[in-house]
Amino acid sequence: MSDGQTTASGVTAAGATSRTDVTEAVGVTGVTGVSSGTGARQIQLPEDRYAEELAFLTAYDEGPRPPGWHLTPRAVVTFVCGSQGETLSGADGRRLVVSRKFVGERGLVERCVVTLAGERGLLLVGEPGTAKSMLSELLAAAVCGTSALTVQGTAGTTEDQLKYGWNYAMLLAAGPSRAAMVPSPVLTAMTRGAVARIEEVTRCLPEVQDALVSLLSERRIAIPELAGGSDGDGTVHAVPGFTLIATANLRDRGVSEMSAALKRRFNFETVGPIDDLDAETELVRGQATAALARSGARFSVDDAVLEALVTAFRDLRSGRSAEGWEVERPTTVMSTAEAVQVATSMGLGAAYLGDGRDVVRTLPGHLLGTVRKDDPADHARLLGYWDGPVRRRAEQGAALWRTLWELRDDLV
Repeated sequence: MSDGQTTASGVTAAGATSRTDVTEAVGVTGVTGVSSGTGARQIQLPEDRYAEELAFLTAYDEGPRPPGWHLTPRAVVTFVCGSQGETLSGADGRRLVVSRKFVGERGLVERCVVTLAGERGLLLVGEPGTAKSMLSELLAAAVCGTSALTVQGTAGTTEDQLKYGWNYAMLLAAGPSRAAMVPSPVLTAMTRGAVARIEEVTRCLPEVQDALVSLLSERRIAIPELAGGSDGDGTVHAVPGFTLIATANLRDRGVSEMSAALKRRFNFETVGPIDDLDAETELVRGQATAALARSGARFSVDDAVLEALVTAFRDLRSGRSAEGWEVERPTTVMSTAEAVQVATSMGLGAAYLGDGRDVVRTLPGHLLGTVRKDDPADHARLLGYWDGPVRRRAEQGAALWRTLWELRDDLV
């Protein structure tokens, strides 16, 4: 909500969990706390944050599990989507309401779980800020108990980072051996029967992506340096349960387009923006509240101001206002994750720099800062939005929108 925890789509009402896309991960229900032995963390892994729920669901549903799975597929869906307010009763007498962590279509989550149960690669695609990374983290944590077996895709990602490297001190001292190998997160997942994650796979160079083709089809990695040696035939085979979740932004398709061969090894699922105003507003409120709590402050942005903020994002994102008026869409992705950042900034300003001004007066400036990120021409598009839906709502007597209309000069 980290692309954290994400939004139809993909963001949770709980707190940002993604390290790759803060942004994208919109979803936390509480304030980041302290993890044993590691000290305070700004962001907790979902397996740590929701450890109680995962332990409960492990015992709650004793149905059949695919090889290597910690939870049943049904329990994985419940973990991600929540128990819808129902208190679940375990065989040991424990009772628990499972929180909703992903705001989106339940059917999408069910298809993802079925894909993983079939040990097929899963590719989550969508616009930036739709919580693809958060969803992949939640699925991995529920399936195999860890979301940390992750490769961050960049133009600098190498094939070694998908397969293995070497401890060169040991390599020079004693030659190639299994002990001298440095396994990648993918190789570790193969040997454990776990879920590996690759973030932004389309940002990897084509030759690096190609390494995944044989890996996903043959389910083994050849290690030529060990062939014929005392450590076996130099091949590492995936054990049952291994699979891979990758994410890709639709805006980055042109960076390194996936080959047809690689696409065939994945099931594609599109994570879209949240389609309900109330759900998105509640998510933004929860995320911003959690962010301010981590900063030692209280979120004090009025509900009406927050709803106006989310409404503006939704109007600019879709190109049409809630009333059906046409809106020129800016180039910048007006994601839920960006809305969380603006709400957080407004809340921080009110908490630390408050001088008695109404917090709504800071909204135009924050919106302008978001809209101008990609294209200076988007400044004019935001002015057009003010001259269109904002003015018309003001003329219809909406007091808050009248205040926003009076602040138009702040955008010039």
